[in-house]
Amino acid sequence: PLTLQVKNKAPAEVQITAEQLLREAKERELELLPPPPQQKITDVEELNDYKLRKRKTFEDNIRKNRTVISNWIKYAQWEESLKEIQRARSIYERALDVDYRNVTLWLKYAEMEMKNRQVNHARNIWDRAITTLPRVNQFWYKYTYMEEMLGNVAGSRQVFERWMEWQPEEQAWHSYINFELRYKEVDRAPLLVIVHPDVKNWIKYARFEEKHSYFAHARKVYERAVEFFGEEHMDENLYVAFAKFEENQKEFERVRVIYKYALDRIPKHEAQNLFKNYTIFEKKFGDRRGIEDIIVSKRRFQYEEEVKANPHNYDAWFDYLRLVESDTDAETVREVYERAIANVPPIQEKRHWKRYIYLWINYALYEELEAKASKRTRQVYQACIELIPHKKFTFAKIWLLYAQFEIRQKNLPLARRALGTSIGKCPKNKLFKGYIELELQLREFDRCRKLYEKFLEFAPENCTSWIKFAELETILGDIDRARAIYELAIGQPRLDMPEVLWKSYIDFEIEQEEYEKTRNLYRRLLQRTQHVKVWISFAQFELSAGREESLSRCRQIYEEANKAMRNCEEKEERVMLLESWRNFEEEFGTDTTKERIDKLMPEKIKKRRKLQAEDGSDAGWEEYYDYIFPEDTANQPNLKLLAMAKLWKKQQQESEAAEVDPDKDIDESQS
Repeated sequence: PLTLQVKNKAPAEVQITAEQLLREAKERELELLPPPPQQKITDVEELNDYKLRKRKTFEDNIRKNRTVISNWIKYAQWEESLKEIQRARSIYERALDVDYRNVTLWLKYAEMEMKNRQVNHARNIWDRAITTLPRVNQFWYKYTYMEEMLGNVAGSRQVFERWMEWQPEEQAWHSYINFELRYKEVDRAPLLVIVHPDVKNWIKYARFEEKHSYFAHARKVYERAVEFFGEEHMDENLYVAFAKFEENQKEFERVRVIYKYALDRIPKHEAQNLFKNYTIFEKKFGDRRGIEDIIVSKRRFQYEEEVKANPHNYDAWFDYLRLVESDTDAETVREVYERAIANVPPIQEKRHWKRYIYLWINYALYEELEAKASKRTRQVYQACIELIPHKKFTFAKIWLLYAQFEIRQKNLPLARRALGTSIGKCPKNKLFKGYIELELQLREFDRCRKLYEKFLEFAPENCTSWIKFAELETILGDIDRARAIYELAIGQPRLDMPEVLWKSYIDFEIEQEEYEKTRNLYRRLLQRTQHVKVWISFAQFELSAGREESLSRCRQIYEEANKAMRNCEEKEERVMLLESWRNFEEEFGTDTTKERIDKLMPEKIKKRRKLQAEDGSDAGWEEYYDYIFPEDTANQPNLKLLAMAKLWKKQQQESEAAEVDPDKDIDESQS
C-alpha cells in the first residue's frame, strides 16, 4: 500500500488545543441565527395547509415522547388560539389518559374552559380533578374561588364541606372560616380544633368568639382547652392568652388563679413568658402582697430546678425549705421536707451525712415549734435515729436533741432511755457529757457517779472527765473520794492533757490547805518532768504558803531548779527561771542575794550558723542569740577569749580615732 510521506515534521507555528476548540464552539452557539422568513397566508387553502403541517409537527413530537406533558399543553394552547375548543378538549383528554396525576394539566384544562366562559365544563373538570386528586389543595382553592366569583355561595360552601371531609391542613380551615365570615355566617364557622387540636388553634377559636362578643363561649373554649391538654401537655401560651382574656373582662381574681395554677405545674424553663406576664399584671393591678407572691413563686421555681438537677444539693434544699416555711401552709412544708429527707447520701461516710442530718433536725424543730405537733416530732426523731448507721458513725446532736425534746414534753423516762440507748449503741464523749449534764440539772448525783464511771471506762485518757468527776465529789463534800479519783487519774498510762490534770490536783490540795501533800505532789510531778514552769509554780506555792520559812523554802526551790537545769539544752527556760528568781530576790531578798543572782545571770551574745536547704545545698547564714552562763566552767576559756577580743577591738577604735585628727592631739599637748 501507498504511504503518505510527510515532508515537514516540525510543529506548526500556531498550536490549537482541545480546550480552545471547545471554547470556540461555545462562543459560536451564541451567534444569532437569522429569523425564519415571515409567511403570509392569503387564502383558506394556505391556512389549511399551515394547520396540517403544524398539527403534523405536534403529533410527531407527541409520538416521539408521549410523557412530555409540555408538548400536549403547547398543542392544546395552539388549538385554543385558533378557537378550536373541541380539538383542544380532545388534546387535553388524550393527555389526561397519558398522565392523570399531572396537576398542571388539570389546571390548564380548567383555566381554558373558564377563559372561554364554559362554566359547566369547568365545574365538570374541577369535580373530576378533586375526585381524582383530593389531596391537591390548589384544585379546591381554585374551585371554591370560581364558585364564589360566580356568586354561587351555596355551591362554594358545598365544595368547602366536601373538602373538610378530607381533614386538610389548617390553612384550608382558615379559608373556610374566612369565607363564612365574609357572608356573616358566624354560626356556620367550622370547629378547626376538632381536626387540628393545637394550642394556637384553640387560642384562635377563643379569640374568634371574643371578637364577635361571645365572651361566655370564649371562656368555655379556654376551659375546654385547659381540660383537653391536661397537666401532661401544658403550654404557657394557652394560659397567657386565657389570663389576658380574663384581664380584658376585668376578672382580676380569675387572672391570679390562672397564673398561679400554671406556675405551679409548668417547669420553670418553659414558663419564662408566663412569669413575665404575671409580673406585669401584678404591677398594673396588684398590691404589694401580690408582687411578693410573684417573687416567691419565681424563687420556688428556681429552687425546684436546682433540686431536680442535683437532689443531693442539701444547701438548695435548706434555701427552698426556708422559703416554703415563710409563706405556705404546714402540709406543703411537710411535703417538701419529706422530699428532702428522701435523698439519703449514697455513701455511708460521716462527712457526706453532716449536711443531710440537719434536714432532719430542722424538720423536727419545725414540727415542734411551728406546727406544735409533738407526736409527729417524736416520729421524726425516731425515724432519723433508725436511719443513721450507728455501727459506722453516729450524731450525738440528734440523740441530745431528742432527749431534750422528751424532757420538754415532761417524759423523763423516754429521755433517759434514748440517752442510754445512744451510749449502748455508739458511745461518744459528747453523749456522756450531755447525759451527765442532764442528771446534774436533775440533782441525780448517784446517776452522775455511775455515768462518770462508765465514761472513764470508755475514755480513761480524758483528763477533763477525771477533773469534772473530782470536782463533783468536792462539791458534794466527799474529799477522800475526790482525792482517790485524782490519784487514779494521774496513775493512768496515757492522758490527753496531763499538765491540766496535775494543776487541778495541786489546786485541789491547796484549797484543802494540805500543804505537805501539795509539796509531795510537786515532788512527784518533778520526777516525771523538769519543766521550768513546774519549778516556778512550786516556788510560788512555797512563797504563798504564808509561813516564816516560806522565803527560805522558796529560795531553796530556786536553787534546786537552777542546779537541775544546768544540763538543760533549752537555755531560754533556764533564763526564764533566773529572771523569776531575780524578781523574787528584788522583792524579798537582801543585797547579798541580789548580788549573787546578778552574777548568775547569763550574757546574751549574737552568733551565726550555717543553714541548709531541704535538698542539702547551702542556704546561707542566719544570726541567732545565745546565752553564756557564768556558772558553766566549760565555757570559761571561751569567755576569756571573748573578753580579750572586745578589749583589742576597743584599742583599735581608739588608735583609728587618733590617726584621723592628729592636730587635735598637738593642740591638746601644747595646752
